[in-house]
Amino acid sequence: MDITETFDEHNFEFLCNYLAQKDDDLKLIIDTYGYPPLFVRSPTFETLLHIILEQQVSLASAKAALNKLKEKIGTVLPEELLLLTDIELRACYFSRQKIVYSRDLANAIIDKQLNLNELFQSPDETVRSVLKKIKGIGDWTTDVYMMMAMQRINLFPVGDIALVNSMKTIKSLPKQTDKDALLLMAEKWSPYRTVAAFLLWHAYIKKRGIKL
Repeated sequence: MDITETFDEHNFEFLCNYLAQKDDDLKLIIDTYGYPPLFVRSPTFETLLHIILEQQVSLASAKAALNKLKEKIGTVLPEELLLLTDIELRACYFSRQKIVYSRDLANAIIDKQLNLNELFQSPDETVRSVLKKIKGIGDWTTDVYMMMAMQRINLFPVGDIALVNSMKTIKSLPKQTDKDALLLMAEKWSPYRTVAAFLLWHAYIKKRGIKL
């Protein structure tokens, strides 16, 4: 099979099946829960802000904050966000830390330090380097943005608690299994680790009845 650089609705199930042929545990996920959703988001300021809001909180809490912001300003644009006071952002369920991060991201885009359209054409290493210059954006946020908004095919964010827990459950691993060991095991799924991660997230979500 030719190595593809990205995924979409045309090849996603094919890639899932390819991984299932290589790994019985991933096959069991598909047999039990069906194929995962694509988890695709648009490569925009709103998406990157949404992922920042998802840091260390539940998906529902982050979505509630984003929806409250939309009620306040309509289309989520950097210029509109910067017009809000800290008090107004707090009323949208933004923590003090997330307010700082959100403003830093908005300013970076307005000042043209960050161009998400240009970044879309850049290699993974460049994307990571550029995004991590923004306050509040680390490897996890970068990985999730590249996976969901840029459809990069071979990422595996071991900083994601749900992903790690799902992998440990599916693979019957000890709780103390460290991230380096998980990354080593995930190499089996290269060059399609993003698709494997989507399968593991899918199992985690379905098993717990989480509403997206």
